Amino acid sequence: CEILSSLPLQMSLYFNVYFFPFWWLITVAILYLKYPVLSDYYKFILVTIMILVSLTELIRLYLGYVGNLLEKVPELAGFWLLTLLPQLPIILFLLFNEGLKIHSLERAVHIIFAAFLSFQVIAAFFTLRRMVNTLATRFRLTEFHRLEEQRPGPG
Repeated sequence: CEILSSLPLQMSLYFNVYFFPFWWLITVAILYLKYPVLSDYYKFILVTIMILVSLTELIRLYLGYVGNLLEKVPELAGFWLLTLLPQLPIILFLLFNEGLKIHSLERAVHIIFAAFLSFQVIAAFFTLRRMVNTLATRFRLTEFHRLEEQRPGPG
């Protein structure tokens, strides 16, 4: 009985759980400070992004923990998709869009968050691939044994 969960992915998730509130507080504090000088559409975009990232991150971390520790492929696939599609592009937008008047502390926490997300995308991909291959092999062996039992004996 081989363990399929990934220790590096789990460590990354663990540290991400503690880093996310710090990232959120820094980002909200800096947003509060620079809010008056932003244009109206950037104000709307940033508030929407903060709400979206907050909700998505909670769901994403839960799916990552459940999928990795309990070796559940659908949950880990959901974690991988939520990391790859909404989270990583949003953080890269916050990191590289100069129209947002990025503060140096804000840039630093976004770089750390982007590093977490990038590592988690790669680690979750390889963990998912290993889990799917192992579960497919187990399924094929189970089917093979079931067919062997149903086959009539000689004579």
